[in-house]
Amino acid sequence: MEVLRPQLIRIGGRVYRKNPIQEQTYQHEDEDDDCYQGLVECAEESCEGYEVVQTPQGFRCTLKAPSLLYKHIVGKRGDTRKKLEVETKTSISIPKPGQEGEIVITGQHRSGVISARTRIDVLLLTFRRKQPFTHFLAFFLNEAEVQERFLKFQEEVLEKCSMDHGVDSTIFQNPKKLHLTIGMLVLLSDQEIQQTCEMLQQCKEEFIDDISGGKPLEVEMAGIEYMNDDPGMVDVLYAKVHMKDGSNRLQELVDRVLERFQASGLIVKEWNSVKLHATVMNTLFRKDPNAEGRYNLYTTDSKYVFKERESFDGRNILKLFENFCFGTLKLNSIHISQRFTVDSFGNYASCGQIDLS
Repeated sequence: MEVLRPQLIRIGGRVYRKNPIQEQTYQHEDEDDDCYQGLVECAEESCEGYEVVQTPQGFRCTLKAPSLLYKHIVGKRGDTRKKLEVETKTSISIPKPGQEGEIVITGQHRSGVISARTRIDVLLLTFRRKQPFTHFLAFFLNEAEVQERFLKFQEEVLEKCSMDHGVDSTIFQNPKKLHLTIGMLVLLSDQEIQQTCEMLQQCKEEFIDDISGGKPLEVEMAGIEYMNDDPGMVDVLYAKVHMKDGSNRLQELVDRVLERFQASGLIVKEWNSVKLHATVMNTLFRKDPNAEGRYNLYTTDSKYVFKERESFDGRNILKLFENFCFGTLKLNSIHISQRFTVDSFGNYASCGQIDLS
C-alpha cells in the first residue's frame, strides 16, 4: 500500500483513510490479532452519525457488534484494546466472548470517544470483510420443468461432449439448487439475520411492489454463456435469465435491491449491477460437490483458501447448446438463503423471504 494513496474505507456515509503503522510482531501470533492499524484519519470530518451522550463523568457512546468479532477489538493479550484506550484517552467495555451485548466507550472528552468509535468501526469492517460469506439473497430457479430440462441438458452434453477436456458429470450444478444470486451476505448473529429480513421487507414496500405490480415475474431461462474470456478454458458456464415480456423489470428490481443493501453495509460493494445468470457448470464442483463458486475465499477462521481448479473446454458445448432453453418460470419469492445447508426439498435452507404476490 502506498503511503500517499492509502486504502479508503466508507462507513456510514463517511470516508476514512486507513494508514498502516509498522508494529512489533511476536512469533506464533495470528496475523489477524495484531492487525491494529494505528491512527485512522477522517477524510470528511463529519461525525453527526454517532450518538454521543454526555454523562456526569464525561461522554459515552455505545455500539453493537457480533460477538464473533470481539476478539479483533481486544487483540492478543488485550493489546489492541489497550492501544485504543491509551491513544484516545477512553475506556472501552466489551462483552465476554459468546455473549451478545453493547460495546461501551466512555471518556472525558467527546473527541476521544468519537475517535475510539471510528477506529472500532474500521476494525469491525476490516475483519468482517475477512469472514466467509454465510448467506445470499436469491430467487430459486428449481421448478420441476426447469429441473427436467436441466437434466436433459446434462445428459446431452455428456453424450456429445464428454470427450472434450475436463467435461464430466461432476462439474454440473445440482438441479435442486439452481438459483439466481442477487448478492452475498456475511450475517454473524440472529440480530443481523433479522435486520436483513426487515431490510428486504422495506424493499418490498418501497419499490419491489411497484416494479412487479404485485405479481410474480415471468422469466425465461435460455441460452448459455461462460464467465471468463477463453471458451477453451472455462470454469463457470451459466444459463441466461431474462423477462419473457422483454422488459427490464427483473434487472431493475435486483439492481435496486443490491443498491439498498450496499448502502446499508450488509453487502460489500463490488458491482453496480447484478449479472442475471444461473450457474449450470462449475469446475469447483469437481473436487467438492458442496463448493459454491467464487465465494469460497475464506475458512471460518478467516484464513484465505486457494481453490485449485481444472478448467474444461467449452467450445463444443457453446456451439451445440448456445440457445438451449431450460424453460419458463415465475419468480415469486426472494430468499435469504444460508450457505452449506439443505432443506427438505434439497435446496438451500431459507432464513426468510418476501413474496412478490
